Amino acid sequence: MNLTHTKLQPFPHSPPLTHPTFLFSSRSLLPFPRNLKPAHVSPSFLYKKHTLLRYGCFGVSRSRTRSSISEVEEEQKQKPVLVKRAYPFDEIEPKWQRYWEQNGTFRTPNDVDTSKPKFYVLDMFPYPSGAGLHVGHPLGYTATDILARFKRMQGYNVLHPMGWDAFGLPAEQYAIETGTHPKLTTLRNINRFRSQLKSLGFSYDWDREISTIEPEYYKWTQWIFLQLLKRGLAYQAEVPVNWCPALGTVLANEEVVDGVSERGGHPVIRKVLSLFITKQPMRQWMLKITAYADRLLEDLDELDWPESIKEMQRNWIGRSEGAEVEFCVLDSDGMETDMKITVYTTRPDTIFGATYLVVAPEYTLLSSIVSTEQRESVEGYQDIASRKSDLERTELQKEKTGVFSGCYAKNPTSGEPIPIWVADYVLGSYGTGAIMAVPAHDARDHEFASKFNIPIKWVVTPNNGSCVESGKAYSGEGIIVNSSNLKVGLDINGLSSKEAAYRVIEWAEKVGKGKKKVNYKLRDWLFARQRYWGEPIPVIFLEDSGESLPVLESELPLTLPELDDFTPSGTGEPPLSKAVSWIKTIDPSSGKLAMRETNTMPQWAGSCWYYLRFMDPKNSNELVDKAKEKYWSPVDVYVGGAEHAVLHLLYSRFWHKVLYDIGVVSTKEPFKCVINQGIILGEVQYTACKDTDGNYISADSADDLDEYLQEIIPEERVVKSGEFFVLKDNPNIRLIARAHKMSKSRGNVVNPDDVVSEYGADSLRLYEMFMGPFRDSKTWNTSGIEGVHRFLGRTWRLIVGSPLHHGAFRDGTLVTDEEPTTEQLRALHKCIAKVTEEIEGTRFNTGISAMMEFINAAYKWDKQPKAIIEAFVLLLSPYAPHMAEELWSRLGHPDSIAYEAFPKADPAYLKESTVVLPVQINGKTRGTIQVEKGCSEEDAFTLASQDEKLSKYLNGKPIKKRIFVPGKILNVILDRQHVKAGSIQ
Repeated sequence: MNLTHTKLQPFPHSPPLTHPTFLFSSRSLLPFPRNLKPAHVSPSFLYKKHTLLRYGCFGVSRSRTRSSISEVEEEQKQKPVLVKRAYPFDEIEPKWQRYWEQNGTFRTPNDVDTSKPKFYVLDMFPYPSGAGLHVGHPLGYTATDILARFKRMQGYNVLHPMGWDAFGLPAEQYAIETGTHPKLTTLRNINRFRSQLKSLGFSYDWDREISTIEPEYYKWTQWIFLQLLKRGLAYQAEVPVNWCPALGTVLANEEVVDGVSERGGHPVIRKVLSLFITKQPMRQWMLKITAYADRLLEDLDELDWPESIKEMQRNWIGRSEGAEVEFCVLDSDGMETDMKITVYTTRPDTIFGATYLVVAPEYTLLSSIVSTEQRESVEGYQDIASRKSDLERTELQKEKTGVFSGCYAKNPTSGEPIPIWVADYVLGSYGTGAIMAVPAHDARDHEFASKFNIPIKWVVTPNNGSCVESGKAYSGEGIIVNSSNLKVGLDINGLSSKEAAYRVIEWAEKVGKGKKKVNYKLRDWLFARQRYWGEPIPVIFLEDSGESLPVLESELPLTLPELDDFTPSGTGEPPLSKAVSWIKTIDPSSGKLAMRETNTMPQWAGSCWYYLRFMDPKNSNELVDKAKEKYWSPVDVYVGGAEHAVLHLLYSRFWHKVLYDIGVVSTKEPFKCVINQGIILGEVQYTACKDTDGNYISADSADDLDEYLQEIIPEERVVKSGEFFVLKDNPNIRLIARAHKMSKSRGNVVNPDDVVSEYGADSLRLYEMFMGPFRDSKTWNTSGIEGVHRFLGRTWRLIVGSPLHHGAFRDGTLVTDEEPTTEQLRALHKCIAKVTEEIEGTRFNTGISAMMEFINAAYKWDKQPKAIIEAFVLLLSPYAPHMAEELWSRLGHPDSIAYEAFPKADPAYLKESTVVLPVQINGKTRGTIQVEKGCSEEDAFTLASQDEKLSKYLNGKPIKKRIFVPGKILNVILDRQHVKAGSIQ
């Protein structure tokens, strides 16, 4: 069999081949003839993936393009297997990606026509990891690309940029492990990410690409820090931090999981980083986000965000109204001392029920309170608590732990002595670091008191007089009882909780025991990192006095020095302390010797404001031009993961409000609408349980699955039985079927490069949108992509035709210039209305379903009018842009489809022209028929007589009369006297 020569083109992101382009024939590997143009080549037959794809052809990863000629020749000894393409995506996609890049199709001009509406759609800044993209990443990117293409076609100026959040701990740790400078690995990762994104046909404006590691960018990150410093919103303090000795740096709370570092799994200590590590006091840079707590809370109501995200931010900010009350510490003889413990409570009405106090392990006065007998126990407990994250300590389901301090305090209302306990479910960073515990009316306190045999005193009864379930706390409001002490002048018995709370605060302020207080869970942002790979903090310290001074704005950017040794010092000193010549400087104002700050900014810094830089990425004079910012702000649609709800999104809102206050931006909020895409989980894995003897155990009979050995079972050994999966050769063994988040450790990562090489980028885009609702989590199934791939193949063949005898497709199309029929127009406009509605509602899967229904209908037509097909190709273009561009070109259009007008549905064709008419025989409904609106009685009866189900009741039967209500019912009354018995069933 002769194989038509096929030109092998490297995938767009692959590097140029180091050997000539080759032709495969059935016998040999030949250089591509220089006089043979691509048009002479039939691309319809390809070798199977194990032959051609190994050499980097048709979109495999660049690592596969480096095979030597000898390896290729060796492969040719095997007989090639031919695969027929559903459509020539391997030619179409690289062709149009080159066209878009060469013509700057998606470049947004610096000066746009501001009379036109704008649409700013943005993906959350990706971190370019060495692993590259997996198929979960393009989910959000595809959605924003569909929206961007849709809005361009509707006449909007569209800003759709991409850039890189490139500073951070992962790159630095990789540099330490390999000895490679983090800049080199980061740039290499960026190149890989960029090439993968381009291979998927996303319509980013690559002229606006930015990266947080570019000095031209972080100059303005440093400038923002200086504005914070000027306004007292940046300051230094000694605060408890998550210190990781192995990594040699402070970690943010989100970088600590179960008491160990997220990267590397190293133990983390929660302490004030001072003399015990650094041999000198070490102060941390903090940003005063708490100053904006109320505004961050109040402005949430105006945002078109998922309610769950807004609620997470509300809880994180944690505004509460209550009171601060002083409890006097008693000495060993039970006498009052000068030492006071101030607690914050949101339920001052329950103060008579406070039977003990709890202070955090890091409470500042603890060392002065603890008794000599209990000191060793308390210090041991403090050490254990320091290794837990805040999340672990406050987890409601976690068993409560604590230790008695050995001392007591006096309840200011009841006058009773109550014990002071140390427990890690209280945080030193919240409130005052101490609480009054009311075990009868707080679940955590009740659990703790029950465990340690502390008295429980009831002071609130439910309003409805119902009984409280035994053994549980009642945390609701109600009527106050057991709450009177005339000696101190306070009696709140019989009052409602709200009235009692007001009365207690009034009393506390009068006698000097407390005051009304609004409190927040939100803490100031720890902004310093003991790392090399981050933005230098633009501050110097005078050698003689230690006074801190800002670097002059004219000297920005303060660039990161080159270092060969990035390893942690082990003393808490940042790696930048090794850059001796860089550290030493002179204060330009006084001429005094000074030292530069050696901590760097956290990774979050650069990603706080990047959305603004995309509006004006090349501006060297200001952060963003005011006119451009005013036009493009705010971001209209911002798509990303829900895991950034209380970190990146909250930090960005804080910085934006500061920039609003100083006149840099014109809006109070940065992101008008936030959408969280669902997670794409890896393919379902089947696991069998085994006992210690290696025998299979059915999953439903195992009490604790963790006690058994687990074995992953390949899919070919699995069969579904009812709702469960079992072993094919032993159906009694039920398996665990579970999909997990994609990760290298689980081995379930699917590389989009491989999917693109086999099915094309348009198929991958469509499949990710078709898997289910955009916001829901979904399970990847590689075989599932074949369905949308067939749909694209059917679309191609409907318009272009089937392949010719030698495998190639014709150059033109099969469309005709005939006027479309009413039926065709109805099908088209119904599809237009549905696709438009679903894109606007980000219900992309149902939009694809509408296009599939249209193609099914179109295959029943004898001819394909050009007016109908052109409109459908326009509908398809946001989803499958490569195919749409090719079809648009073949339909005779010289320009890109990207800026063609998106079709509008004509309401006249959306009205239903037919109705379903019930048909009764002698008053009993026997079926229905579909008739045109306005159908006559005679036409309705004729249709009923022709219906397969109804004809047996009507044909040949004598009819007495017909009752017809247009559009409602047809009732045929038979003449029973002339009907044989038993003829009517």
